Amino acid sequence: MMNQSQKNFSQAPAEDDDTIDVGALLATLWRGKWLIALVTLASMLLAGYYVYGVAVPKYRSTSVVVLETKEDSVVDLKAVVGGFSGDSTEVNTEVEVIRSRGLVGKVVDRLNLVNDPEFNVALREPSLIGSTLSRIRTIMGLGQDTDIALDPELEKNRVKDSVVAALLDRVSVSNVRQSLVFNITVETDSPTKSALIANTIAESYILNQIEVKFEATEKATAWLSNRVSELQIELETAEKKVSDFTAQTQLVSIEGLQALERQIKELRYRIDGAATTQAETEKRLNDLNSAETPEQKLAIAQDSTLVRIASGGLDSQEKRASFDARYEAIVARVQSESIRASQQLAALKASETELANQISNQGTDMIALQQLTRESEATRLLYEYFLTRLKETSAQEGIQKADSRMLSGSVVPEHASAPKKAQILSLAMILGIMIGAGLVLLREFRTSTFRTANELEQFTGYTVIGQIPKMPARHRMDTLTYLSEKPTSAAAESIRNLRTSLMLSNLDKKPQVIISTSSIPGEGKTTVSLSLSKFLSGLGKSVLLIEGDIRRRTLNEYFPSLPHTGIASVLNGDVKFADAIHRPAGFEADVLAGEKTTVNAADIFSSDTFKSFIKQMRSEYDFIIIDTPPVLVVPDARIIAECADAILFSVKWDSTSKALVEESMRFFHNSNQRITGLVLSQIDEKGMKRYGYGGDSGAFAAYGKGYYDN
Repeated sequence: MMNQSQKNFSQAPAEDDDTIDVGALLATLWRGKWLIALVTLASMLLAGYYVYGVAVPKYRSTSVVVLETKEDSVVDLKAVVGGFSGDSTEVNTEVEVIRSRGLVGKVVDRLNLVNDPEFNVALREPSLIGSTLSRIRTIMGLGQDTDIALDPELEKNRVKDSVVAALLDRVSVSNVRQSLVFNITVETDSPTKSALIANTIAESYILNQIEVKFEATEKATAWLSNRVSELQIELETAEKKVSDFTAQTQLVSIEGLQALERQIKELRYRIDGAATTQAETEKRLNDLNSAETPEQKLAIAQDSTLVRIASGGLDSQEKRASFDARYEAIVARVQSESIRASQQLAALKASETELANQISNQGTDMIALQQLTRESEATRLLYEYFLTRLKETSAQEGIQKADSRMLSGSVVPEHASAPKKAQILSLAMILGIMIGAGLVLLREFRTSTFRTANELEQFTGYTVIGQIPKMPARHRMDTLTYLSEKPTSAAAESIRNLRTSLMLSNLDKKPQVIISTSSIPGEGKTTVSLSLSKFLSGLGKSVLLIEGDIRRRTLNEYFPSLPHTGIASVLNGDVKFADAIHRPAGFEADVLAGEKTTVNAADIFSSDTFKSFIKQMRSEYDFIIIDTPPVLVVPDARIIAECADAILFSVKWDSTSKALVEESMRFFHNSNQRITGLVLSQIDEKGMKRYGYGGDSGAFAAYGKGYYDN
């Protein structure tokens, strides 16, 4: 039995299941359709009030300006006042120029917008809220110190800055994609004012381009004039330097300098030859002076006369003197040749040095002259260039053309651009639906109670065998009166359905001892006990209603005539059972009430005497209904349940929390006891309709109105 109970309870869906049941979600929203409709209606009413009663109409007007990418000036002066190239960077730059504070400031001055209350906040009539806030700030000492005198010029600039900022907030500039066309849009409270401001901004923008070019031309003319004067002086100075240098030096032509270079080249060839001859002569002289024997002298001298003298031998003194004289003559001759070669080489080197110095001096002078000439020519070119530009700039003054032109001026709008009534109302409707749906889902999410039998069954895993509506009875004792007077009411039929479901809960063995309990007091368990007793006895069955909640003794509120002795006295043997029972008027079941006792109620119901008493009553009555205390308050219900055949557990509609029900189920499972069926009690029919359950609230739903008494 324990395993079966735990198994049934575990069938409830997990609280942290991430699966979204779309059907359940839509059903929840459908049940809250009236709340969604109410919130949507309120949202649309507020939007309508704003659109038609609060919002100030705004009028939007647009001027169109197109940029010219070709410069059609009289002279070519792109360096000074060049036209518009049209690349993306310059397009973005022009957008910022149109929205610049300087340009907008000119528009403010031109149209005197400082005196317009729409742009100057200080000129507006203070609103009620503004006045109230101002008084509060003054009282709290947060207002401005009016004793401080402001500079009039600074105050004027501050006001103008605020007006410029306000106008910028109402101006938008956009570039038509893949074109050089700009839309200048202005939105104000007046259609005429919007058109006027848009046209004025476009005109000021075009005029500003001409002013900028004119100013640039003036600056360029002044700078060019100064520069031309400076270059003229530099040119005259450079030409004078060339003239003075030419007069102070003896210059030859480049061809003459080249001839000198050829001469020095030939001279160097001759110097090389003279040096070789001198070296050979010096060597021969050294060889002649170093010879000692006649044979050596003959070999070195290579002279035929000397050979002829020495041919007969040198034995005689005469031949020897003749040989030496001839040899000395040869040496003297070679020495003379050596001196002559040295003198010739020295003369050639001196000529080379003189010629090299001459070439060097003339080369330096030629380079200096060329440098001075180049400087003079460069200065002349600059002078002529800037002189030409000066003439062009002077001719350009006064004939500048703007880089843009107005393609189409703004027209006075006939209809307001804001507020967009249809759009605002549509958005308000969508927002209302979203907020309403959010409130419905939030209400459903925060709900921890039970409103339908299906919810209760899914949470607990037990079957709901009864759904009892709230009875229109002010006092408890009026409950039975209502059921008697309204035998075909929805409440009476729901008790009969409960009775039928209880009898069919076990076909093999119909329950005879039935207990009625709940989680906490006030959930309708006693009403279930009384009503079930009444309708079981109505079948002609003998029924005994026992008050198991002897601590509170609530049956006295239903039956004021109950005796003072009750079940405790019967179990103790102080009173006979026949003397303790009571059958109230109009109630066809016997009632055994509770009574005050010094013995703990749990001990009484745990005793063998109580079990024997119940066993005896089984033989005397067809049904025994025991109204027990709440499960979470005292353990009496679980103790009495050991002697019962069926357990009815009452849950108050939209009141008992899931945590209380879960804890009660856990108590029964820990006691290895299984609940026979759940009873969803005190169902508010209007509340069901308010939550959207009007069509599925059991036997007293809308479709049952033709069968039940009101």
